Amino acid sequence: MSSRKKKTKKKSLESTPNPSLSDDLLLSCFARVSRWYYPTLSLVSKSCRSLVASPELYKTRSLLNHRESCLYVCLQFPPDPHPRLFTLSQKPNRTLTNIPKKKNKKSTAHVLVPAPVSNPPPLDNKDVVAVGSNIYAIGGTIENAPSSSVSILDCLSHTWHEAPNMRMERNYQAVNVVDGKIYVAGGLKDFTSSNWMEVFDQNTQTWEPVSSPLDKRCSDIYKSLVIDGDIYLFGDDVVAYKPKEDRWIAITEKHLNFQIAWFQHSYCVIDNVMYCYRPAGGVLWYDSKLRCWNKLKGLQRLPNFASHSTVELVDCGGKLVVLWDKYVRASGYKEKVIWCAEISLEKRNSQEIWGTIEWSDAVLTVPKSYNFVSAISATV
Repeated sequence: MSSRKKKTKKKSLESTPNPSLSDDLLLSCFARVSRWYYPTLSLVSKSCRSLVASPELYKTRSLLNHRESCLYVCLQFPPDPHPRLFTLSQKPNRTLTNIPKKKNKKSTAHVLVPAPVSNPPPLDNKDVVAVGSNIYAIGGTIENAPSSSVSILDCLSHTWHEAPNMRMERNYQAVNVVDGKIYVAGGLKDFTSSNWMEVFDQNTQTWEPVSSPLDKRCSDIYKSLVIDGDIYLFGDDVVAYKPKEDRWIAITEKHLNFQIAWFQHSYCVIDNVMYCYRPAGGVLWYDSKLRCWNKLKGLQRLPNFASHSTVELVDCGGKLVVLWDKYVRASGYKEKVIWCAEISLEKRNSQEIWGTIEWSDAVLTVPKSYNFVSAISATV
């Protein structure tokens, strides 16, 4: 075969990379592949790029029960008052698509890319929680007034829609999820209200009040978390609610070490273990039986963060994700780089948990004036 004929045949194949595969078959194939490969697949052809970006792909993944945790990060860039949503993605492997890399350009395997979301609602002081593939933005302020609004981001279609409003208007409330139900407490001017806590049932799409004795309420709630299905609320008092038993308990003095140690720092709960970052101690975990803090071992490769760094911990599908920033010296300290590390966890005995850093990358360059709003993972 002449070289001209070979080139003509090659060009024909490149222009129709999937000549015999229907879109339905491609969707079925793509749905069985990890979403980490989607950036690379999107470079193969316009058709592949369209399919990777389509809501039908994630609906197919859901039907096949082939879901993965996806990290969403919300950032604000003054003077723009509206936060922007990013997702953690993997850079395309250009060697698989014969697209050459630009010379002298550094690249990392993971990046934060703008989420394909249009018309996001105002997110001022809203609490954000994830239930399955939905992210709920709850309460907060609208025109500087407390709000009862609830907005839902459907991460399968990347569209926002409104959910039923809460019974009460709230600001600086505590929001937690237990068994798929969303519990909201506090954030009221009158903490004696019978609606001090309420719960949202996704199945019935209704809000109902939760009975709470006056002596088991906080006029202000600073932090909250869920461990073993119990909701812990930290404020002027420290209380806990057991949804399965519909019972409240007071937290005694011996638990104050639990509160003070993480009061001002980033934390998250993974498999009923609380992890916290403290500048003086690094990443720690809390032993609820011995009521003491232990250092998470195996993180020697994780850098020592600067005292001015923003550090956030997130549960992403049972793995610990650490986000932090550092100044870019070459920019004259006018920019920062957000770094991200994914850490798998292993409990080796009752007093030791080890972390293994699976990857660590610079994922986004931002102005030094940026604000970190929140980070959360959803299942898509």
